[in-house]
Amino acid sequence: MGKIVRIGCGAGFWGDSPEGPAQLVRKGDIDYLVMDYLAEITMSILARMKAKKPELGYATDFVTMVMKPLAKEIAANKIRVVTNAGGVNPDACRDALLAAFREAGVDLKVAVVRGDDLSASADAYRAAGTTEMFSGAAMPEKLASVNAYLGAFPIAAALDAGADVVITGRVVDSAVVLGPLIHEFGWKPGDYDLLSAGSLAGHVIECGTQATGGVFTDWREVADDWDDMGFPIAECAADGSFVISKPEGTGGLVSTATIAEQVVYEVGDPRRYILPDVTADWSAVRLEQVGPDRVKVSGARGAAPTDSYKVSATYADGYRAQVTMMIAGREAKARAQATAKAILARSERLMRAAGFDGFADSSVEILGSEANFGAQSRAARSREVVLKIAVRHASKDALGIFAKEIFPSATSMAQSITGFAGGRPEPQPIVRLFSFLAPKTDIRVAYELDGRTREIAPHLPNDMQGDLTPEAVGEIPAAAGKLATVPLVALAHGRSGDKGDIGNIGVLARKADYLPWIRRSATTEAVARYFMHFVRGKVERFEWPGLNGLNFMLHEGLAGGGIASLRHDPQGKALAQIFMDFPVEVPAAWLETGGPLQDWPKEDSA
Repeated sequence: MGKIVRIGCGAGFWGDSPEGPAQLVRKGDIDYLVMDYLAEITMSILARMKAKKPELGYATDFVTMVMKPLAKEIAANKIRVVTNAGGVNPDACRDALLAAFREAGVDLKVAVVRGDDLSASADAYRAAGTTEMFSGAAMPEKLASVNAYLGAFPIAAALDAGADVVITGRVVDSAVVLGPLIHEFGWKPGDYDLLSAGSLAGHVIECGTQATGGVFTDWREVADDWDDMGFPIAECAADGSFVISKPEGTGGLVSTATIAEQVVYEVGDPRRYILPDVTADWSAVRLEQVGPDRVKVSGARGAAPTDSYKVSATYADGYRAQVTMMIAGREAKARAQATAKAILARSERLMRAAGFDGFADSSVEILGSEANFGAQSRAARSREVVLKIAVRHASKDALGIFAKEIFPSATSMAQSITGFAGGRPEPQPIVRLFSFLAPKTDIRVAYELDGRTREIAPHLPNDMQGDLTPEAVGEIPAAAGKLATVPLVALAHGRSGDKGDIGNIGVLARKADYLPWIRRSATTEAVARYFMHFVRGKVERFEWPGLNGLNFMLHEGLAGGGIASLRHDPQGKALAQIFMDFPVEVPAAWLETGGPLQDWPKEDSA
């Protein structure tokens, strides 16, 4: 079979369970342990930490909860570690890690990748007229963090030089897997198909247990194992193919369906997924169940990368405050609406009396009344709801007035108000994302190992504007004969996430015959109407022929996204499940005895 490199991902975000790395080190028989800690929100949090204490600014859990207790086992098993835990202060992360190694009595070489922090260049980019890559907005005057998404070749170079641990700042998430594969197999900058395949391996496992049955649409197939989920392992070959598995005896599920959901997660056009090292084409990816909890992934293609890095900057934009409370009994939704209206009006009256403007923005969601379903809500008569009120203002002091006017509602407004979550709401900074492109030639990328720094030049090919793979032309069936309506979940499963202020929903047909009917009903216009309570921009739909799926992008669909959004679901995590009730017309015969949907509950059909 040739050389196989086993890479396990033990963390999908800062705050993931430390059981993941321990499980992989002790049960996974892995060659590499990788961990992904960073999101745009995380970078701004780390920047604030570093501003208060210069020795902070990295994911401290990596040192204290992962490496310190596992150091001896990692050294004994010759496992190499790659992580972006360095955040905005990778040098401090390295120093803390080396101190932990000394305490544990192990001698491991630690390299640091530098170059992503562009804070010192912010004024130059602003003076050059740099604008936001999606909205075209001008660059804010003051930025909290400015970090380029670097690629995998500096990681590979540090491994080539003998590093046992490689710590990076901001790199594209999949780079922590692609770097080891470049090192192990000797892939070159022009090996675009291989770089795309290695990036796909990283993309599949970068979110930890999301690849092994976590957040799976068909949750009943996995629920009994949620207490002991297996973390993912990519068993990678030199030809770019890989098998996803998990440690023996752990819970979860590795199936073509669970892997397909992760493949479509937070990807736009599958023919052109732009990464620092390659423009990936995953439209023809193939999944094959090759054993229990073993799925082979192949078919990734690649083209030349662009000559720019994507840069994510964050900036402060006032403050936000949020409160939730429960209201029970008849007309609970109406009483919650009246309560929210009164609290906002009372707060604004008092704020204006104190010399402040009114709220810059507010959001009221009545959870339990299916507020996130918009016009599709079926729970208008719910007798138990949670009222969520979120507000935004330039002044922290103004939101202090709002915070003081929450508890009085318990005696002056609707009966049964109770369960205030978290006490009086404390105003929190709002951090917004500003994304732009920066020429690779302007950015010096290097790694340091044993006190020596080596610069890594970017790959700038001549064929950067390669043609796209033609998008597949999907079949649209004729509306002949009697039709019935079923919810999308009868025909498909899916997953959703965010890309800034864009909600992304991947939809995967359960059978190939279902896809044309899904395509017929789920037009961009119909999906825009379904999500009209959320979406302020356009809806795009992309074909994903290799996975029998469609990928939707809901522009301006997250009210700013991330920590800038006042919504209860600012990152679009619930969008796919809301979409699963989207009505799809199918042949009525499918619901009859002998039809593929004969067991679907008839009360859900029309």
